[in-house]
Amino acid sequence: MTILVLGPVRSGKSARAAALARATGEPVIFAATAAIDWDDAEMRERVARHRRDRPADWTVVETAAPEGPSLTALLRESAAGSCILVDALGTWIAAQLFEWREWAEQDAVATLDALDARGAELVAALRETRATVVVVAEETGWGVVPVSPVGRLFRDALGRLVQRIAEEAERVELVVAGYAIDLRAIGARVADVRFTGGSPPEGHRR
Repeated sequence: MTILVLGPVRSGKSARAAALARATGEPVIFAATAAIDWDDAEMRERVARHRRDRPADWTVVETAAPEGPSLTALLRESAAGSCILVDALGTWIAAQLFEWREWAEQDAVATLDALDARGAELVAALRETRATVVVVAEETGWGVVPVSPVGRLFRDALGRLVQRIAEEAERVELVVAGYAIDLRAIGARVADVRFTGGSPPEGHRR
């Protein structure tokens, strides 16, 4: 089972996802996806605070660490009867962009294709995993268009991946100002948002 919990930054989505993971009653594996810059003092303190706040009985796996498994490998290798809490898709994509930073600045189209390919591998791993998975994701596009090419790449790749995972998930929640809304329970339907060019389909003309 996959549960997707998405929302804007500081909306309470991580706390909601943690509560859902605890509610499974299964051993929790916390997949921390951020690539950490240890020269950044504020980031070091932020990471330390997050570590203090996590339950002591959770297993933490840092998927961006050189010695750790990738997120895709972690999902594929996890056993039934466990819960993987992925926090978050945004930092997972940011870690890929950090790895490819020089390439991303030179060839945005090829980088986006590569990000989409890694996203497809992640979605395939979600289908294959035997664990319960709770995925945290940032909802994109609730602000200004990023001024940098890499920022726009990040937004595009994250938005596309969130849509893919939402299609696979049995449950999708949107968290705003600490309030969680189960989108399918209120009758939300998938919008036709995949139009990419040519004449707009019926119902999408303005």
